[in-house]
Amino acid sequence: MENFVQKVLSNVPTQRKHFKRNEYLVSQGDKNQNIYAIESGAVRVYYLSKDEEFTIRFGYTGSMISVLPTYFTGEGSLFYMQALRSTEVVIITKNDLDAFISEYPEHLQDFNDLLQDIIAQQMEREIDLLTTSPQERLFRVMNRSPKVFQEIPLKYIASYLRMTPETLSRIMKSDS
Repeated sequence: MENFVQKVLSNVPTQRKHFKRNEYLVSQGDKNQNIYAIESGAVRVYYLSKDEEFTIRFGYTGSMISVLPTYFTGEGSLFYMQALRSTEVVIITKNDLDAFISEYPEHLQDFNDLLQDIIAQQMEREIDLLTTSPQERLFRVMNRSPKVFQEIPLKYIASYLRMTPETLSRIMKSDS
């Protein structure tokens, strides 16, 4: 995957942009089809219902992130993507990535592998939320993505795990 990302960044026109803490990369309703390669910082993708935010994904230094439904459909986003701290990104547009894959079709499988990995991660999360206890969800995320606990504030991890920050804190203290 990393090799594919480096080839894309080397061969596709990109734009670098800085986002301040709490600034939005994507807002609900945006037709943003960009992919963001995070050079430094951290972001979250979340859904806002009437009275609650549901964090569904994180990105941090060295990762790529997008609002995938909008990336594929071009329709207005149902999600927000917000910088959790000062964040530097490299922006890759869908049109530029599509042109790269058309010009270098040998990278189509690499792109498909990247998408399959993202989908598998989302499915693992869905299974966690539907079938495991809060303690098991925490343990599975700690094993799967230990870096998230170094990069992301606990209140957002709690939202991602569908528990209160107090519950997350209590579980983490009891497992220490």
